[in-house]
Amino acid sequence: MWQEFGRGLKEKMQNLGPFFPTLTQEVPIMSDAMQTTVNAKISMRYRSIFISDVHLGTPGCQAALLLDFLKHSESENLFLVGDIIDGWRLKRRWFWPQGHNDVLQKLLRKARKGTKVIFVPGNHDEFIRDYDGLVFGEIEVRNSTEHITARGLKILIIHGDEFDGVVRYHKWLAHLGSWAYDMTVVFNGWLNFARRKLGMPYWSLSGYIKRQVKEAVKFITNFEEAVSKHAFENGFDAVLCGHIHHPAMRQINDVLYLNDGDWVETGSALVEEMDGSLAVIKWQLGSEPKVLHRHPPLPPNLQSSAA
Repeated sequence: MWQEFGRGLKEKMQNLGPFFPTLTQEVPIMSDAMQTTVNAKISMRYRSIFISDVHLGTPGCQAALLLDFLKHSESENLFLVGDIIDGWRLKRRWFWPQGHNDVLQKLLRKARKGTKVIFVPGNHDEFIRDYDGLVFGEIEVRNSTEHITARGLKILIIHGDEFDGVVRYHKWLAHLGSWAYDMTVVFNGWLNFARRKLGMPYWSLSGYIKRQVKEAVKFITNFEEAVSKHAFENGFDAVLCGHIHHPAMRQINDVLYLNDGDWVETGSALVEEMDGSLAVIKWQLGSEPKVLHRHPPLPPNLQSSAA
């Protein structure tokens, strides 16, 4: 079925044609996650996993890190919350190393083996939005969807670009911003290569800019509030999105705002544990994932041990 999907996409994106025929070829401490040893590494078992903003097809994509996460994490549900493939970048210049294909193969394999996989396209893979409601390779495409946690929390799941005025009303400016962001990621790679040689830890230039530039902070705040208001008006307890590459979890009035981050800078995901509790985690090679946010929070006497 992916071949048929690919033929349809060729009419929309000529440069993406070579990609789709290959799709069917085989080629810190979580409070209650079940842990078993597989190949001397920890395998995490969750009820649900949410990832977005992978940007396959760009040099900045941390495909190896994501593949490691997918190999050592299992779940009943897997939500792909947009910008998994960067069609904007692939239109400008073809970039598709084997590692990016490996990630897609892993996602398809999970779907075939029984994981419920739902793909909610974003603005960078908006060409897939025309296939809303269809199923390809056991992966269901939904332009928006919802999920109810084991604790009964009703979550709206969207990518979030519809609440970004630049993307919605000034698309040319969004493409320019995407190019500028790509350049920042490339420069950040050179910078961190030098930092590693000097024995210094990873540092995110774009993350620093977001935190320091007043307008960027204002944009993030406005975005979070707009998304949360929309969820509240439609009867949801929480909203999960991506788009802005800023992992977060906070209460905004009556709505729990959730952002699973990205796999360009942060390497983060939102996970639902078996008891329905939620956490935003940062995946780390060779060590346990770091918990960035948790809902509900741990009791004070346990917070220090889980930090």
